[in-house]
Amino acid sequence: MPMNPTDVVTQGLGAAGGEISLMSMFWGAHFVVKFVMLGLLAASVWCWAIIVDKTLLFARTRKAMDRFEEVFWSGQSLEELYRVLADRPTANMAAVFVAAMREWKRSFEGPSRSVMGLSQRIDKVLDVSIQREVERLESKLLVLATIGSSAPFIGLFGTVWGIMTSFRSIAASKNTSLAVVAPGIAEALFATAIGLFAAIPAVIAYNKLQAEAAKQQGRLEGFADEFSAILSRQIDERIAA
Repeated sequence: MPMNPTDVVTQGLGAAGGEISLMSMFWGAHFVVKFVMLGLLAASVWCWAIIVDKTLLFARTRKAMDRFEEVFWSGQSLEELYRVLADRPTANMAAVFVAAMREWKRSFEGPSRSVMGLSQRIDKVLDVSIQREVERLESKLLVLATIGSSAPFIGLFGTVWGIMTSFRSIAASKNTSLAVVAPGIAEALFATAIGLFAAIPAVIAYNKLQAEAAKQQGRLEGFADEFSAILSRQIDERIAA
């Protein structure tokens, strides 16, 4: 037996005057709108996973940089510090330091000693190492930017589709009472609400995490400049000797 068009509008929402819950709006929505809602909810979960992961990563990186700088400026021999770190997995400042020291030792201790242009080679190694660390820090941040900019439009698509479906059912039933119109529109607007729920935290987190990544990049570049100056002085001393 075919379903009355009015029932299509109000299915899952109860009779007129009944309570409209979030779950009832979801189950009463068109399957396209449901697909949009589920996709936006999945995107929101993905965003929060990235936010938590990056927040913990930046906190660990800050602490690691603080510890490394404390050891580096403590007066410990650079050769000794390199021997300690050379065989360990390193990241952030330690990785930059090890990469530069490895190039230094290749130039002075390798079979073909090459001091000419060593400062430029060390600077290039430092730049590459910093770029590699920045890419690690900024990985997946583009996902937050993408979801933050696209989620409202995806939610709006679900809303437009839901309103079109509701209006077709209303026209078929020839019933324009508020009890018939309101539930369908509420279901459609629910998609936009979920889109904003996914987009707002993503945009805020992207701006905050991008600023934190830029701050840590600045620390890496500052350390690289100071370390390059130290090595440059030692190179001049060895050439003069």
